[in-house]
Amino acid sequence: MAHVPLQEDATGIVPRLAGRYTRRRFGQMVEPTAAASHHSGVLVAMGVLETAVELGWRKLDPTLRWLAIQATGTRIGCSWCIDYGYYEGMHKGVDPAKVRAVTDWRASNLFDDRERVVLEYAEAATSCPAEVSEELAARVRAHLSDAEYVELAAWVALENFRSRFNAGLGLRSQGFSDACDIPMRDVTA
Repeated sequence: MAHVPLQEDATGIVPRLAGRYTRRRFGQMVEPTAAASHHSGVLVAMGVLETAVELGWRKLDPTLRWLAIQATGTRIGCSWCIDYGYYEGMHKGVDPAKVRAVTDWRASNLFDDRERVVLEYAEAATSCPAEVSEELAARVRAHLSDAEYVELAAWVALENFRSRFNAGLGLRSQGFSDACDIPMRDVTA
């Protein structure tokens, strides 16, 4: 249960605009927006950041980006992010077998060396404290350009922000994965 009331029909220009945008984009009011609607400054900052990211972060392969984001949300345990990430992966063309296997990537033979190092990096950079060894950084650099590596670090940091915001406010899955053709795996097992 959310730790703050979720404002479906918030008052004020910024919350109303944010609500209209999320309903148009997602077909419903998403809980992160409904929770953040209590603070227009937070909504503006999050909106500016997400817009800048959407328009300007295009160096990293989209599948690698998705893997890093999903591994980060899973590491933190944000059910909202895991649920939405599953849905996004399924609708962005990520191999459905990989979507199902991302939580068990170490044991899976579905991921290539490049994908494995991105998943490992996402987990290491999400740990508290974040500990990316020189050896791991060298393996990442063997697969990614400097710009791709910087963007990878930024995606992991952004998903840490999103996941910790959502989990910190008690936001839970909204059922995005229910709209997928294959059922989401239980990540708590």
